[in-house]
Amino acid sequence: MTGERRTVRTTRTFFDDLDRQLGVERGPHGEPSVHDFQVFELLRLVEVFATRFDDLPALIPGRSDYRILIVSGILVPRFSVVGQLAGDGAIELVELDLDTETGSQ
Repeated sequence: MTGERRTVRTTRTFFDDLDRQLGVERGPHGEPSVHDFQVFELLRLVEVFATRFDDLPALIPGRSDYRILIVSGILVPRFSVVGQLAGDGAIELVELDLDTETGSQ
């Protein structure tokens, strides 16, 4: 799909995941808010799914319609996003998992 740009849609479950993991306002120690994630992280990850979906690793072996992106964020140390290829060729972002822990264990 080199050179092709796909439409990317977010799903309700994606935003439910976001709302469950981040607050409406910044946390007392500077933890990002939902709005912060949308401004600083969301556009970047949409761009990756729009332009490089086929290059991302398959989430499920043998199922090329589900891909996963695991990245270091600008505000969130690490996060993963699952995208699914829809019947109309668009990519739907269906799952978000944030790792907001900054310390090592």
